[in-house]
Amino acid sequence: MFFYVSQLFSFLIMPFTICLVLTGAGILFINRTWGKKLVLAGFLLSLFFSNSYLANQLMYSWEPPPKAFHTLPDYEIGIILTGVTNIEKTPKDRTYFNKGADRVTHAVQLYKMGKLKKILITGGLGFDPSDDISEAESLGDFMVWAGVKRSDLILETTARNTRENALFTEKLLKEEGLLEQQSSSFLLITSAFHMKRANACFAKTGLYPDTFPVDYYAAAPKLNFKTIFQPSINAILIWHILVKEWVGILIYKIAGYI
Repeated sequence: MFFYVSQLFSFLIMPFTICLVLTGAGILFINRTWGKKLVLAGFLLSLFFSNSYLANQLMYSWEPPPKAFHTLPDYEIGIILTGVTNIEKTPKDRTYFNKGADRVTHAVQLYKMGKLKKILITGGLGFDPSDDISEAESLGDFMVWAGVKRSDLILETTARNTRENALFTEKLLKEEGLLEQQSSSFLLITSAFHMKRANACFAKTGLYPDTFPVDYYAAAPKLNFKTIFQPSINAILIWHILVKEWVGILIYKIAGYI
């Protein structure tokens, strides 16, 4: 129930939803003065949220900076959060990546460089599964194909959200007798925009891994005619990602998850 309430709240305050509601209400009551003002407000907000410079600058400030491979020490375990594949796509003879594949490909690179001795993948079937193959299993199969030894993979296949990723990972590490390692022996790998919440969830369980943000949305800010005056669908997408993440952090704090 908590999940569905949070998703509904996120949807209602999404920038594009707000613009549509304002514009739709304004058109419905266009013969009234305040109806025209609502249409204008919807239009102006659409211009604001589609401004690529503002959206990119905001995301650039939010995402932690990337870390160079060569600066990392060696880790016992790299912990990868899922949420990067289309688990409903068939046939199941391959892994279907969405954006966020960096979580996997960069982890494989680190493994082959000797920076990671083992890789733990955490992620189950989600809240409305259409298949019995978890995302962790699907990503594990890809990693084996890419050269990771199956004996070096640890799969957590039941988590449905970030809180459960942290809780079930801590439980699995304890069951495997791996919590004897220092937290600094673990490297948390997830998308840069999601790292703050993910890291806070792991800290709540008593794990304090080092972090390796990947899957960046922002580029180095550039102030020019295109970024200022040309509306961008990608800018609206960035706003949606950020708002959803901010709502997630707020709700997690209220619920005591972080």
